[in-house]
Amino acid sequence: MLLRLLTEFLDRAKARLPLLPLLALSLAWLISDSGLAQEATPAAVAQAKIAFDRDIRPILSDKCYFCHGPDADSRAADLRLDNEESAKASAIVSGQPTESELIKRIMSADAEVQMPPPSSKISLTETEKQLLTRWIEQGAEYSKHWAFVPLRSSIPIPSVKQHDWCQNSLDFFVLAKLEQAGLQPSPEADRATMIRRLSLDLTGLPPTPDAIDQFLADESSTAYEDLVDRLLASERYGERMAIEWLDLARYADTYGYQNDRYRAMWPWRDWVIGAFNQNLPYDRFIVWQLAGDLLPQATREQILATAFNRNHRQTNEGGSVEEEFRQEYIADRVNTFGAAFMGLTLECCRCHDHKYDPLKQRDYYQFASFFNNIDESGLYSHFTQATPTPTLQLSTDEQLSLLDTQRMNIAAQAKVLDSLVDNVASKFSEWRASLNADELRKQINDSTHRSLVGDFPFEAADKNRVENRANPELAGTTSEDPELLGGKVGNGLKLSGENSISFKTGGDFTRDTPFTLSLWMNSPKRFERAVVLHRSKAWTDSGSRGYELLIEDGKLSVGVIHFYPGNAIRVVAQEVLPLNTWTHVAISYDGSSRAAGVVLYVDGREVAVDVVRDHLTKPIHGEDGANELTIGQRFRDVGFKEGLVDELKVFNRDLTSLEVSQLHASDEGQTLDLAAIKEPQLHEFYLRTQCAEYLAAREQLTVLRQQYSASNDPIAEIMVMREMEATRPTHILIRGAYDALGELVERGVPRSLPAMRSDLPRN
Repeated sequence: MLLRLLTEFLDRAKARLPLLPLLALSLAWLISDSGLAQEATPAAVAQAKIAFDRDIRPILSDKCYFCHGPDADSRAADLRLDNEESAKASAIVSGQPTESELIKRIMSADAEVQMPPPSSKISLTETEKQLLTRWIEQGAEYSKHWAFVPLRSSIPIPSVKQHDWCQNSLDFFVLAKLEQAGLQPSPEADRATMIRRLSLDLTGLPPTPDAIDQFLADESSTAYEDLVDRLLASERYGERMAIEWLDLARYADTYGYQNDRYRAMWPWRDWVIGAFNQNLPYDRFIVWQLAGDLLPQATREQILATAFNRNHRQTNEGGSVEEEFRQEYIADRVNTFGAAFMGLTLECCRCHDHKYDPLKQRDYYQFASFFNNIDESGLYSHFTQATPTPTLQLSTDEQLSLLDTQRMNIAAQAKVLDSLVDNVASKFSEWRASLNADELRKQINDSTHRSLVGDFPFEAADKNRVENRANPELAGTTSEDPELLGGKVGNGLKLSGENSISFKTGGDFTRDTPFTLSLWMNSPKRFERAVVLHRSKAWTDSGSRGYELLIEDGKLSVGVIHFYPGNAIRVVAQEVLPLNTWTHVAISYDGSSRAAGVVLYVDGREVAVDVVRDHLTKPIHGEDGANELTIGQRFRDVGFKEGLVDELKVFNRDLTSLEVSQLHASDEGQTLDLAAIKEPQLHEFYLRTQCAEYLAAREQLTVLRQQYSASNDPIAEIMVMREMEATRPTHILIRGAYDALGELVERGVPRSLPAMRSDLPRN
């Protein structure tokens, strides 16, 4: 019946479906009983049917719950009047008010037993006492708050006196309320007033003189309906209707904190306006904004709608804790969901069980788990304009077509490379047969040397160069100069954790450029985190943009990054870095923008890695010109304290495993053990250093990747939702503190709401 009433009303007014929550609340008021006024006479109370939710809950909540309610910290006598089981165990005897301790206490004149106690300065009116007495007399029936009770499947049409006034079913409910209050319906407005009201309500603008004249002159029976149609067809309609939704969705084109920097969320705003103008059904309006990215074969429009969840404020203020603010963003999404779709305040149970609604702290974090599974950072970038991940590229149809073509060209060229592996097999065999040990060593040395673009042995004779900040090759140090010490491979550089040394070489590598870095390092302890080298302006302040070699939990970690974590590559060694010993470390990257293109070597051998991130789609060079390779320390990060480094080398190509092994051996003063060379290593070296066909094809692949980046990188992005493959653990946060992890919880909806069907995915 309620749905029929809604449908009839909406059809008549041609109102847009996103008005449904407001209409439903209005109808709930229209169809509800009025309840007893606080000043009702005892006779009226004696004759009325008392309803707990309407008549009793307000009294208990206002006068009793502070001491006998849901808050365990303030509860007295272990009595809960909000809980039927507790109340009837000690304070209420159904049907027998004179035997009920509750009635005895509220009627008592003895200050020692009277409730509420006189010292509380709270008292009950005579009407309230009579309501409580009559309620117990009638059985003391408890009920849920009306907001948590499912709508009735049928609602009888109320009887009214002025039947002729009603033109549809909804009018009966309106008139019944008016008659109950002793009011008469207002007379129908004149036409000039009607068009002014309609125009302001539906478009936010007053009617034009021409529109007024047209409506006044229209004597047809459908003049009103035609006017509504014209106003709904106006683009201004969507703008007017979007205003309140944008407020509810906390829309802003700035981040909100500190200097309130610009961010572009307006594409989502335009989507909302379009949704109203296109009369998008309300179920889709909700689903797309909450989880459009999770729909099967989600469209770009459906993913764009999820920017609703990312409209929250964000910060990059110095000293902010990344995880603290990530948790703030999750809480914002939960709270906004409650306000926008449930008309319910969820904030209270972030820190404790809700005082007055049937919501537990566990409910809050089970629900928060749904919004805790995107690869986002708690801080946005200060030194770049990077859009916080995850994002959607705002490509035009023409750009999408071009990018698709370029991706196909890249894939085709990659197949050409694969085919050459077999096609040049005979040439490889001839080359291999013609080699002796000395010639192979010479070819390995020659190819490595040709690729070397920076060689920095930190020897005693170079100490002045290190300190000379004007040197064009060595940009200098920050803080105190690194200390030069005797080392295994010469004179190592000892770092304090606060100082660093920077080089121009290596600063121009892009995500399409193959390169290799190698150095010797000596770690004094197992670092939870330490920066060994990086090409980036800062850590979280620039989203770690660039490339980096870190120690994380005692293991080497390599990143190639646009904005961490969602647009980046990261691999972490499976083995722990040796301590207090000189270790040769090399990183090679093939320019593919994939984690598989990063290889980590320790002491001349490739080591197994775990892929932590593999989603790099945007540039890695800094927007502010901070493109220097730096050793030892990074702005607002943890330096390589007491660590030693030496023999930094930079190559403009991803070296093969043979070349890296030769680097390690030569620095040790040894020759490469050719007997230990495996056939795949020799084959790889031949293809990537000696085979002209393969080298030309590989160079063409790099060119195609660069062309793709040139087309792709300038395209703007917007923050959206993208579910991570693995579910991130969610804990109850004790008192809501980000670093006070409590019990682990699973995804679920509040228990006071209908349960999720068992066949639905928990996302």
